[in-house]
Amino acid sequence: MIKEAKVIFHNGKQYIPDVRNVKLKAPFRGRPEISNVKVDEQALIDICPLGAISLNPISFDMGKCAFCGECAFAFPEKIKFTQDYKISSNKRENLIVKEGENNFIQFDKEAIRLEVKKTFGKSLKLRQVSAGGDNSCETELGAAGNANFDMNRYGIEFTASPRHADGIVVTGPITENMAGPLRIAYDAIPEPKIFVLCGVDAISGGVFTDSEAIDRSILKDIKVDLFIPGNPSHPLTIVNGLLDLTR
Repeated sequence: MIKEAKVIFHNGKQYIPDVRNVKLKAPFRGRPEISNVKVDEQALIDICPLGAISLNPISFDMGKCAFCGECAFAFPEKIKFTQDYKISSNKRENLIVKEGENNFIQFDKEAIRLEVKKTFGKSLKLRQVSAGGDNSCETELGAAGNANFDMNRYGIEFTASPRHADGIVVTGPITENMAGPLRIAYDAIPEPKIFVLCGVDAISGGVFTDSEAIDRSILKDIKVDLFIPGNPSHPLTIVNGLLDLTR
């Protein structure tokens, strides 16, 4: 017993006691802030390969952003990435940050379906579907349940079968080959259920937006309950987003 106590004392806490109030440090890139400093706006837009930056006013779409940081490197006086990891939202338009507005990403609690809070407030089982993902977001989803982030303590777990799940978490841009299986998995989940998009590829298609190899038609008739930005999404962003949705 003394030996085990020494090991625990030496290693310290291996878990994050409060995932809602963690302070992250650079080089982590979270919510961007856009100042009112005047710059070459066209050059700023052109530097983003995913078209995440637009004009009138200058705005930054985290649903399209790969968080590469090139815009902040080229225009440090204009764009700054904070270490704010609470950037998930249940509304797509809330992922857009505008010039001069350094507000936190909003989560519309009124838009959350009543059955979601009522049914999944203490337990949530999810089926993860990699719809053409590159295994980055998939890895971070796995990390969300490890000893450090331990989302299992909130009753949030992944299950092997959609028939045992309460919702789907999609990663990847949704390729043609995975569009059908994704639909089958979603239909197999009993009502009520939730639908989550995790990562830039899932939210907007990412670098594959204009590819003929993707089929995102499923999003036309399924309500997305949660958008989790990132490339890949950070475990803290994942856990806090799911908690905001269900608690």
